[in-house]
Amino acid sequence: MSPKFVYFFGGGNAEGKADMKHLLGGKGANLAEMTNIGIPVPPGFTITTEVCDAYYKNNQRYPEGLDREVEQNLSRLEKLMGAKLGDAANPLLVSVRSGAAASMPGMMDTVLNLGLNPDAVAGLIKKTGNERFVWDAYRRFITMFGDVVMGVKRQAFEDVLDKHKKKARVKTDAELTAEQLKIISEEFKVIYKKNTREAFPNDPKVQLQKAIDAVFSSWNNPRAVKYRQLYEIKGLLGTAVNVQAMVFGNMGARSATGVCFTRNPSTGENKFYGEFLNNAQGEDVVAGIRTPEPIDSLKKEMPEVYKELVRYKNSLETHFKDVQDIEFTIQEGRLFILQTRNGKRTTQAAVRIAVDMVNEGLIDKKTAIGRINPSDLDQLLHPTFDPKAKKEVIAVGLPASPGAATGKVVFSAEDAEKMAEKKEKVILVRTETSPEDIGGMHAARGILTTRGGMTSHAAVVARGMGKCCVAGCGTVHVDYKSQVFKVDGKVVKRGDYISIDGSTGQVMMGQVPTIEPRLSGDFAALMVWADEIRKLKVRTNADTPTDAKKARALGAEGIGLCRTEHMFFGENRIDSVRQMILSAPDVKSLKSKISGLEKEIAKVSNHKSVVLEKELAKAKKELKEPLALYLSSLKKLLPMQRRDFEQIFTVMDGLPVTIRLLDPPLHEFLPQEDHNQKEMAKQMKISLKDVQEKVAALHELNPMLGHRGCRLGITYPEIYDMQVQAIIEAACNVKKKGISVYPEIMLPIISTEQEFSVLKDSVNKVAKETLQKKGVQVDYMVGTMIELPRAALIADKIAKHAEFFSFGTNDLTQMTFGFSRDDVGSFVPDYLEKGLLDKDPFQVLDQEGTGRLVEIGIKEGRSTRPELKVGICGEHGGNPQTISFCHKVGMDYVSCSPFRVPIARLAAAQASLQQPLSRSTV
Repeated sequence: MSPKFVYFFGGGNAEGKADMKHLLGGKGANLAEMTNIGIPVPPGFTITTEVCDAYYKNNQRYPEGLDREVEQNLSRLEKLMGAKLGDAANPLLVSVRSGAAASMPGMMDTVLNLGLNPDAVAGLIKKTGNERFVWDAYRRFITMFGDVVMGVKRQAFEDVLDKHKKKARVKTDAELTAEQLKIISEEFKVIYKKNTREAFPNDPKVQLQKAIDAVFSSWNNPRAVKYRQLYEIKGLLGTAVNVQAMVFGNMGARSATGVCFTRNPSTGENKFYGEFLNNAQGEDVVAGIRTPEPIDSLKKEMPEVYKELVRYKNSLETHFKDVQDIEFTIQEGRLFILQTRNGKRTTQAAVRIAVDMVNEGLIDKKTAIGRINPSDLDQLLHPTFDPKAKKEVIAVGLPASPGAATGKVVFSAEDAEKMAEKKEKVILVRTETSPEDIGGMHAARGILTTRGGMTSHAAVVARGMGKCCVAGCGTVHVDYKSQVFKVDGKVVKRGDYISIDGSTGQVMMGQVPTIEPRLSGDFAALMVWADEIRKLKVRTNADTPTDAKKARALGAEGIGLCRTEHMFFGENRIDSVRQMILSAPDVKSLKSKISGLEKEIAKVSNHKSVVLEKELAKAKKELKEPLALYLSSLKKLLPMQRRDFEQIFTVMDGLPVTIRLLDPPLHEFLPQEDHNQKEMAKQMKISLKDVQEKVAALHELNPMLGHRGCRLGITYPEIYDMQVQAIIEAACNVKKKGISVYPEIMLPIISTEQEFSVLKDSVNKVAKETLQKKGVQVDYMVGTMIELPRAALIADKIAKHAEFFSFGTNDLTQMTFGFSRDDVGSFVPDYLEKGLLDKDPFQVLDQEGTGRLVEIGIKEGRSTRPELKVGICGEHGGNPQTISFCHKVGMDYVSCSPFRVPIARLAAAQASLQQPLSRSTV
């Protein structure tokens, strides 16, 4: 059988139906469905999306047989309407509209009133007796055909229209007379010919073919392509084309056109919502030429039509089981429904509507869960900019942490803290942030960086704090010395107001008004339903009691990542940390020297050992001072760390807390800028030269692959011993108070079985001694982050010792791709634009490569230890697509920043609905 390219609808029957959107597009499928259920739809036919696909694959030529099918269906339409396209006495007019499987409102093209020419105009005037209506329809057709089909600038037509309105001293098109519209139509033809170098076509068949060509061509117009990119619409064949008999809302006082929603799309209230215009066509409502009237006014002006419209809107919502966005036309008192589709709505409305529809019995809980895009919940959890506000966008970076923030520009963390103390709102602008900026980041309303990606320090910390952040904004150039930043010829000084949107990456001048988030009871109900369905647990990444408390309030079921290094920047402790770091290299060097001398002495004769023993004594003497400083610093940090853990354990009473021992390289705790190094030297009563030498000594060419993570624990075991002691002492202290505590100690950057075995023995030794000393029994676990490819590949060996795995996918992605996560902003956008990458792998887990390592790690780990607990604690843990993957491969939990916990809960529920759970069977 030859393929069918055209589907008819009309006369109470349609060849298509609602579930054929892939073939007929959303509009065509719904027109067919409405026809089948008795809704008054103007008849017509739909040319399928397969034609669009063939059109582009065949060098913009149509498949054989299409012309014949179009002609047959046009004849059928003419017969049903009792009118003929191009007939002088009884002309049929049609609209030609686009319609893809996914809704893309306004992105593709439409032509109305097709079929008009001088003969048809005369015939229609005679038939209707309404000369003004006909000339109005004709001038609209010339405008739309010229603009959409032939690319004539619409403004050229609008200028002529405005000239005539001004001459006639009227404000609206509706006030122009038939004679004036006739003159305007003739002038429009002149404009058309001038711009296209051909006369306006009078043959309706030529008009129709050109309009069909234009709609198919609009599938790849820039705005449609951009829309599909923004909304990640993929896998579609193309657009369908709908050719439909025209009905007219511009035939006089008892005619109108409008758009309505079955519920309020802004608030979700179950109240009929919409607007209409008397004596107008649909384009007038969209264009804003006249101010529409609220739909309630139709009840007064045409009560019977209003009742009919309410009946149909109720019928459509019940049939489609979702909010409907309906276009309608009233022609001389007769109602027609031109289109229905699932209505776009705000997130606040989406949540309310989903919950209301469950309570009304229209949908079930599972359907309600599937209706909400998890990422959209950000709009409910963070401030947003007022959509009505004017915005002067000066730059666009990466949307690193959602929310909206306005404040005065500052360029240092110190300034941010000082100004925040004075109750001033600030935006911290940095080339990039480092751990020493933590205080300023906390004080600022938002953070803007010119370098770094979605998992840079600024992005990760901002998300954890719930702060708005725009990262990697490369067009912004910061001049710290002059205290300004420059962008596109504009100079923004310290103290100037800017606004940043962490959801879009936009940077704006001035103070843009914001709207504060509000969580409703409907939101809570939706989350309860999600929790009933999901299999994955959802934990949070939290380093402070405040973050932990917020996350628990948002539904977190534990802490999956507590970064101990962030605690080191707290009040009165950074000096102790720095003292420890400054003395640590000397301690290490001297200990190594002493060990070497002792081995050498054991090998030589007594008379030769005398010299060596003198050297040994000297080394031991030299060790005393730096060792005392080193151990003294750790002793000072111990109660601080213990207090941190006590507070977090208390907040997370009854829930597990995974604590990662120190991970970043030591140089990150030392100031890199000259003025900060001077300040440190002054505070620590040492020379600036000493500080600079220590900073230089700790410098590494590639610190992310250098002396960090468990390597620090091997080199400086006292640091990890102090942290383990603090964790276990804190656990004992809170348990004595009746708090249920479940500490999980996590060793980072493990790459060999031996590393983990040595460090675990050390952890257990300190823990055992501490528990005996405290006289309390606390169950704890020791596990590791799998963040290196090698660790994933030898996971079976590591799992002999590790009681849990947590995949650190930020580093695992970095190591797998060989991409620096702090520098990807300089090239990944090019990769995305050129199609070399489908997604930024630091935002959405790369399942083909990095994900494969995750699967291997889980399978190998559970082959050794079947009960192995497995989670993810990278920033991917809050990404819905990644969460679906985590569910599929059988993880036990995901962990994400506090404000993404609800997103993860909903995404985990959707993953459970979409696919069965697998556990270590990958």
